[in-house]
Amino acid sequence: MKVQSSHSRARCRGSLTAELFVAITLLTAAVVPLAGAFLQEQRRLRHAYYQAAAMELVDGEAEILAAGALSNFPEGEQVYPISYGSATNLPTGRFVLRRTGAQGSLEWQPKQSVHGGPVKRAFRLTYTGGVR
Repeated sequence: MKVQSSHSRARCRGSLTAELFVAITLLTAAVVPLAGAFLQEQRRLRHAYYQAAAMELVDGEAEILAAGALSNFPEGEQVYPISYGSATNLPTGRFVLRRTGAQGSLEWQPKQSVHGGPVKRAFRLTYTGGVR
């Protein structure tokens, strides 16, 4: 039976600790860039979601306005009220309606530019009233 001295046990513990430190350092060096990439991808996806949600709302409202509802609004620029539940998924911003005669445009303007740019749709009034 061979008995190890305490000096060789300490040396083994020291080398094991060094190996563990190197392994954790390599793992950290690999995981930190991945975490950064995931955060960047998350921001991009959120931006794309905001753009898609705003585009859906603006397109739907632009169709309604072009079908005749635009004639209910005065000429000029005004804040356009949106009462859909899906509008609560958007960041703070506003919908702006601009009317010049039979021409109109509806735009979503986010309050902060980090939430994406504006979404704008121009349209022409296709129905002005009367019997179809």
